[in-house]
Amino acid sequence: MNNRLLLGALSSLAVCLTPFAHALEVSRAEALQITTAAVQPAMEKNQIPGVAVGLIFHGQTYVFNYGMASVEGQHPVTDATIFEIGSVSKAFTATLATYAETRGHLKLSDIVASYLLELEGTDFGQLQLYHLGTHTTGGLPLQVPDNVRNQEQLLSYFRAWKPNYKSGAVRTYANPSIGTLGLIAAKSMRQDFSAVMSDKIFQPLGLTSTYFSAPAAKLTSYAFGYTKDKAPVRVSPGMLANEAYGVKTTATDLTQFLKANMNMLPLGSTLQTALDNTRKSYFQVGAMSQDLVWEEYALPVDLQVLQKGNSGAMIYNPIPVVAKIPPAAPRANVWVNKTGSTNGFGAYVAFVPSKHFGIVVLANKNYPNEERVEIAHRIFEALAKLRVISSVIHSDSIDRSGPTNLDKGFRWEHDPVNISWSD
Repeated sequence: MNNRLLLGALSSLAVCLTPFAHALEVSRAEALQITTAAVQPAMEKNQIPGVAVGLIFHGQTYVFNYGMASVEGQHPVTDATIFEIGSVSKAFTATLATYAETRGHLKLSDIVASYLLELEGTDFGQLQLYHLGTHTTGGLPLQVPDNVRNQEQLLSYFRAWKPNYKSGAVRTYANPSIGTLGLIAAKSMRQDFSAVMSDKIFQPLGLTSTYFSAPAAKLTSYAFGYTKDKAPVRVSPGMLANEAYGVKTTATDLTQFLKANMNMLPLGSTLQTALDNTRKSYFQVGAMSQDLVWEEYALPVDLQVLQKGNSGAMIYNPIPVVAKIPPAAPRANVWVNKTGSTNGFGAYVAFVPSKHFGIVVLANKNYPNEERVEIAHRIFEALAKLRVISSVIHSDSIDRSGPTNLDKGFRWEHDPVNISWSD
């Protein structure tokens, strides 16, 4: 009898809660309206030909497309459109490094010379691998020098390199460092970087349209980027390009990657551990925590803080850091993000693990990072407000004998930008 009563009670509760759960979902039309309101002003202001947005919210996934992938060919952006993502590629390289560590091929605490014997006894050779993935080598340039065109010249350059700062003391954003981490990760597994990335990361994650070089069958889906003079352009190959900024992918695939980073996919334990370990925090850089490539901010966080953390000043200037010894474990209630650019493309990805919120913003024009961050944050804020309103409307716990919050006329546009919701 008691079991039957309990079963009946649970069934009744499920029936009552089902409409409420559905009420908290955001429809495609609502998500599209919110996304369009954030994207279109930036497209018009910056004359961006095309944009694709991938969105993860409360278990739902959407991709919205705007404008043209090719102005000359009048090809619209679609779910199949492939964009260059620039330095967002570094997040994949970091994942390969932690995958290699999880499999016992390397340790991020090891020094470079343990894997590149040619650098034994040099300043570069004494760097620990995690310095390469956190931009704390001591002062590498943003790009690999133009006169370095092969690995022999790269090693010669590293042998002659002298740091401007003590390793682990200053953040200097650089492609050569993360590129070298990718090179070492692949070498530790005795495979070519592009091949091992495809085999161990892209394919297990279910990324079906992610490449370093788009195959012939997909070239019609590969968007053209556009310069400030509206000239079509695509990225040129260079030393460590694949490791540092060479990935081409779709908004759909990048959204899948963010879901994997939030433990939302059924992955093998090795790959999931590798993804999780990229979010160990090694250094504090002002309000930002520097993970392995990823940059994160404790919630709540103001839009202005995110914009400052993704500004040109953070990329081009040396910034003092405070080491976390040992590295801090991954956190859930944080805004994790990464920007990426090539001459003709601008990308931004962000996710909040505790909310299962993620966003991908891909454009075929390089435009200010601060505006990319604003698009993402505006969408996050609007979705959060919409869910709060929905929960108030449909909650049976409201005291309906007096005025509700909605009756009092909330003016949402004056609310703080750090609004959040509870799961």
